[in-house]
Amino acid sequence: MGSGKRRVAVVFGGRSSEHAISCVSAGSVLRAIDREVWEVVPVGITREGRWVLAADDPDSLAIHGSTLPEVDAGGSGVVLAGDPTARDLVVGEPGETPRILGAVDVVFPLLHGPYGEDGTLQGLLELAGVPYVGSGVLASAAAMDKAVMKVLLAGAGLPVGPYVVVPAPRPATKDAAELALSEARERLALPVYVKPARAGSSVGITKVTDWSQLDQAIAAAREHDPKVLLEEGILGREVECGVLQEESGAVDVSVCAEIRVVGGQPFYDFAAKYLSDATEFDVPADLPEPVSERIRGLARDAFTALGCEGLARVDFFVTASGEVLVNEVNTMPGFTPVSMFPRMWAASGVAYPELVDRLLRAAMARPTGLR
Repeated sequence: MGSGKRRVAVVFGGRSSEHAISCVSAGSVLRAIDREVWEVVPVGITREGRWVLAADDPDSLAIHGSTLPEVDAGGSGVVLAGDPTARDLVVGEPGETPRILGAVDVVFPLLHGPYGEDGTLQGLLELAGVPYVGSGVLASAAAMDKAVMKVLLAGAGLPVGPYVVVPAPRPATKDAAELALSEARERLALPVYVKPARAGSSVGITKVTDWSQLDQAIAAAREHDPKVLLEEGILGREVECGVLQEESGAVDVSVCAEIRVVGGQPFYDFAAKYLSDATEFDVPADLPEPVSERIRGLARDAFTALGCEGLARVDFFVTASGEVLVNEVNTMPGFTPVSMFPRMWAASGVAYPELVDRLLRAAMARPTGLR
């Protein structure tokens, strides 16, 4: 490239149930990237897993009413060569000679959920030797699997709520699954939230208020993941905090934000997040300063405990007595300007375009491989 610009591939879509939300995040990033500094190559991954060159059209990636966007499968096929000496994007169609689009300097992987946020794409980028925004293979995989995440957080001394893991329904795990269900009835107080262990955007989650609902709730969660997590409902406020790693490697934390579900919505589910006006946000959250500082410190600790890099959104429960519990760590949170992570950083003095630029520059400064 003679322009002196760095080339960034914005990768979005994917095979997970969060395909549409990934598209929305990508549309916002495409709109915000400084084209005087970065040459952008949009790369979509279809629901079936095919990589295609996508149109550089943010409007086509927005939610229109209740219609969710998705990657257009009609684009030219593209692959990232797993060759760290080249780092090329290669375009090809059946019956045609592949053509090299050119080397990529950095990837912004705006994929949410399995087959993207869970370390799989990160592994490919490590093989190709291409720098990328966000956490590496291990942290991405550990944070995506909520059961593993809770073990690591608790092992680091961070407070987490009561939970039980129900393994996948295989012959080898039948006894373990039955034991887990029995343990849940003994250890967990209702209500219990039943969720896929490795999904996001609140897809597949059921609030169980009677144990007779449990089997149906597990079946609903297993539509997204055979491994299921049962979490005791925590009566308290839902608060989040953003973590950002700078180009220097320093780790900063944002102001806290609170999510309040209104309008009769049972909890902060997919519809409340993206398709209705059932949610209100306080950015920053109205919290006593000691509680706010406790949350911000725990957010930093959770980021470190999982070995995260680049960015993360850490979700908490705050009880009436002021107890703070870590709920989840999201290594690639929703990234529209109205998503909580960018909103928290905007309230902390980092505007959305600057946030995108800082993430890309930090990724460029971090080597691939063992570190």
